[in-house]
Amino acid sequence: MDSNVYSVSGYLDLVNDTLQMIPSSEVVIEGEVSDFRIAQQKWISFDLKDEKEQAVLKCFMTVWQLKVEVADGMRVQVKGQPKIYERFGTFKMNVQELSPVGEGALRQAYELLKKKLQGEGLFDASRKRSLERFPERIGLITSRDAAAFGDFVRILNNRWGGLVVHHAHVHVQGRQAVQEITGAFGYFNTLPEEERPDVLVLTRGGGGLEDLHAFNDESVARAIYASQIPVVVGVGHERDESLADFVADVRASTPSNAAERVVPSRTDVLYELQTMTRHMEERLQDRVNGYGQVIEKVTHLVSFVLERQKERFRSGYERLLVSSHDWLPQIRTDLENLGRVLRQVDPQRVLARGYSIVTTGGVVVKDAGSLDVGQEITVQFAAGSAEAEIKRKNGHGQQKLV
Repeated sequence: MDSNVYSVSGYLDLVNDTLQMIPSSEVVIEGEVSDFRIAQQKWISFDLKDEKEQAVLKCFMTVWQLKVEVADGMRVQVKGQPKIYERFGTFKMNVQELSPVGEGALRQAYELLKKKLQGEGLFDASRKRSLERFPERIGLITSRDAAAFGDFVRILNNRWGGLVVHHAHVHVQGRQAVQEITGAFGYFNTLPEEERPDVLVLTRGGGGLEDLHAFNDESVARAIYASQIPVVVGVGHERDESLADFVADVRASTPSNAAERVVPSRTDVLYELQTMTRHMEERLQDRVNGYGQVIEKVTHLVSFVLERQKERFRSGYERLLVSSHDWLPQIRTDLENLGRVLRQVDPQRVLARGYSIVTTGGVVVKDAGSLDVGQEITVQFAAGSAEAEIKRKNGHGQQKLV
């Protein structure tokens, strides 16, 4: 049998083995996307065409590998591994990386992703959090080599100072940027509660869409959205805008403006304190003046009431003196008459005439028949008393005392 004769599958395996020898990292293919499709929310297929559409390369990848929004007509660059699929006998590029090329393609990808994230509610104002007015710890995510780092720290110290700044050094553009930025967000959000910054600041200088690619990446936008710590994003110049800006809780126009949004100015706070102090002093003085008027009115009222009471007392006293000349002699006469009556019925005067009072158990005995033989009694005389006992009773209710 001829050694150059292969089965279909054997030959396709040979071709694929040969294709595998081509390093995927060294082959970059550029073209225009056509017939872009997503099947079962998993598999992506599209054609890559030359400008004159004289050559077509079929491409295949998964939705998890796609990091940007893609539409027909976009110019892209792909990296991957060529392969012939045995089942269909077709040559395809198994794409591992895809990136838009040129300002137009980047702008189109940006608009598509912006519309997608906006539809999911990542830009909603209702979910944005306010910042603490006087933060103690700040998490800064930027490159230590960027001018944005120096601008931010300088403005921060000029305005307030004395803060703890935790700096996470990341690339702000290039292939490493997205992974490093999302990693920084993950790091800060997994710190213990007592070590977490009060606010995170993501910042860099200005640039075109290609320079700001990391700040328009879906992974970075979702990392900002998922952050448990409020996020301030300050990218480039005032005219620059990124998807990270729209997702952030607070958008700053520049790195310097980011520092201004994070901390207040000492001068402004001092002026505010002075104004508050002045207002408090004025209100306190108004309150004191008001209380003084009330006290003065109360004092006048009390003085008026006391004068009236003194006048009433004086008038009553004078009337009492006048009337006492009339009724005091009569009272004196009445008291003397009552005294004579009381003296007539005074038991001591009766006892002095030779009478006595008999009691038993503290009760005056009025009837001799109520006493029994052997019962003890007390006899009260005008001078002193004596204890006695009933010796016998006669038939007429008379008793003999002992």
